[in-house]
Amino acid sequence: MDIISLATDLSLPVLFMLIGIVLLVKGGDWTVNSSVFVARHFGLPPLIVGFTILAFGTSLPELIVSILAVIRGSAGIAMGNVIGSNIANILLVIGTAAFFINFKIKLSTTLIRDNIMMLFCSVLLLAFMFFGGVPRLAGAIMIALLISYIAIQYYMATKDEALSKELEDEINEIEEHEAEASSKQFMPYLLLILGLASVAGGAEFLVRGAKESALIIGVPEAVIALSIIACGTSLPELSTSIIAAKKGHTDMVIGNIIGSNVFNILMIIGATALVRPILAANYAPQLFDFDIWVMLGISVLFTALIFALKGINKLTAGIFIAGYLLYNIYIYAMYIGA
Repeated sequence: MDIISLATDLSLPVLFMLIGIVLLVKGGDWTVNSSVFVARHFGLPPLIVGFTILAFGTSLPELIVSILAVIRGSAGIAMGNVIGSNIANILLVIGTAAFFINFKIKLSTTLIRDNIMMLFCSVLLLAFMFFGGVPRLAGAIMIALLISYIAIQYYMATKDEALSKELEDEINEIEEHEAEASSKQFMPYLLLILGLASVAGGAEFLVRGAKESALIIGVPEAVIALSIIACGTSLPELSTSIIAAKKGHTDMVIGNIIGSNVFNILMIIGATALVRPILAANYAPQLFDFDIWVMLGISVLFTALIFALKGINKLTAGIFIAGYLLYNIYIYAMYIGA
């Protein structure tokens, strides 16, 4: 197939994926902000809002994409989405944010605990994949671990005045923004409905576009999920991390990315497996043979940099970004060149 024919055949699936990413990103933003505003309107404390609505809402696009994918018989998209997102969060998001400002990281009990949790979750997913995938029981274990993790985080936050204040400020900022944007009382509720509809519609477009693109290019669906879908669903983290880094909130950037990686594994893989088991027979062997090891290796490297160097400079950031580009080139070349 020549390049012109390939480009023509891919035009509609790529358009579907672009529409899907836009709807997911915008819909996720509307859903989170409106949910926070509504929850605070009904008197929920900032800490509760932060550890439930804010935490779950930011992972909603990836969750809906993965659940829809397994329902449609595309386990490779579900698994590839999570592995690819975790790789993108560290190499692309942290790399890009650290490129704007050198990260000076202050080690804290919270950061150490969350780093260990991220590594544990990565090893746990590797173990499940080694034994044939993620059945419903494994999904239930992941959800139970997630609930325990959130409960511990909430308890620690109630004892940490600085963390409580930081989270309360973040919630208040969202409230003020929504109050300014919503001149009418019903607007947050309308935006909440529109947000959820956009996320659902975006997931449909993205999964359909990914399946068709994989078929045309001749690569497993997991490759599209590892690259385009993962990068697209990481865009919210990328934009917020750059803004936070420019303001000097590097600890917040690191914390958010670590938390996102934990949620991706425990919540998205866990909840998706409860809907339909994610079995090895239904996704590309490459995910276990190569990609999960890349994710684990990058997580270990990232943790080592934080503990040993207590920071990430622009050179390291550049290496991260270059590494992400090379990784994406390699996973396509592995199949296209075959």
